[in-house]
Amino acid sequence: MRVAEAMTRSVQLASPDQSIVDAAKMMADCDCGVLPVGENDRLVGMITDRDIVVRALAKGMDSSTLIRDVMSTDVKYCYEDDDLDEVAINMGDLQVRRLPVLSRDKRLIGIISLGDISASADVEPTAEALAAISEPATEHMPSGYRPH
Repeated sequence: MRVAEAMTRSVQLASPDQSIVDAAKMMADCDCGVLPVGENDRLVGMITDRDIVVRALAKGMDSSTLIRDVMSTDVKYCYEDDDLDEVAINMGDLQVRRLPVLSRDKRLIGIISLGDISASADVEPTAEALAAISEPATEHMPSGYRPH
C-alpha cells in the first residue's frame, strides 16, 4: 500500500510570520497537535503544540512570538508514492508520529500519522514504529536502530 492511500489530505498550513497564538488557535480548530509551516509555496518547518509549550512558553516568550522562532526547520517527510510499511518503520527510526507528505515535485499534499497507518495497513509496522517512538532518544543509539 502507498502513502497516498492512507494519508490525510486536508492539512492546515501555517506561515512562519504568524504568532504562536495563531498556531495554537489553528491547532484547536482542526483538533491536531502539529502544523506544517509553509512560505513561498514551500514547506519550511513544522510546529507542534509541544514546541509552543516547551520552546516558547517555558522559556518566557510571549504570545507575540513568531512561529519561525520556535518551529523545527529540519523537516522529515515522505512522498505520496512511498510504501506505507517502510514509512512506518522510518517514523519509528525518526521517533515521530506524523510526517508531511510531499509530491515528487516537493509540494505539500497531505500528512500521514501512525493513526492513519494503523487504520489502513498491517498492524506490525505500526506497532514497531510506536515501540521505537516510545523509546527514550539517546545519542548512543546506533543509526537505524529499531527495537524488536
